[in-house]
Amino acid sequence: MELLRDLPSTFTTKAALGLGVHPRELYAWRDSGDVVELSRGVFRRGDAPLATYPDLLAVSTRATASIVCCVSAAAVHELTDELPPAVQIAVPVNSYPPRIDFPPTQVLRFAKATFELGLSRVEAAPGEWVRVYDPARTVVDLMRLRHRFGEPLAHGALTRALAAGVARPADLLRYAEALDVLGPMRLALDVAMAR
Repeated sequence: MELLRDLPSTFTTKAALGLGVHPRELYAWRDSGDVVELSRGVFRRGDAPLATYPDLLAVSTRATASIVCCVSAAAVHELTDELPPAVQIAVPVNSYPPRIDFPPTQVLRFAKATFELGLSRVEAAPGEWVRVYDPARTVVDLMRLRHRFGEPLAHGALTRALAAGVARPADLLRYAEALDVLGPMRLALDVAMAR
């Protein structure tokens, strides 16, 4: 148990083995409830504070280069009431996509040149941060992927972002230009602001 106290609140099997924890001991902790397995190879100490976004924490711990995007990001920023059926993450186009079965995860490939455009972060658990696109980038991504996620979701997220003041029109248009969706974004913005 002394080794368990040396581990951070959320840790990987690799980190535990690096401290000298035997796999048998790690799984004994899991079976006794001293740690909770969030995903294959990702654990959280039982005495750690509750995580606000445990699924995002698990996925980002396994796929450290990924960024939470689309409907998952919209839910984090309260731009939608829709709950995504899977944690949606973006990875650069030429990178190896992670294969994560639990929690259910959907991997989208975004262009490397604009991959970190609008990068932000959210506190998934006290003191533990996850990379997520900011509200403006999230709205623009939903607009450019509206054929996949639906126009109502994109327009609803835009309306909420403007009403809450979390996305400025100038930022939306700048991101839309960089992501090659300026025409549809400008039209949607004109309609949303005319209401």
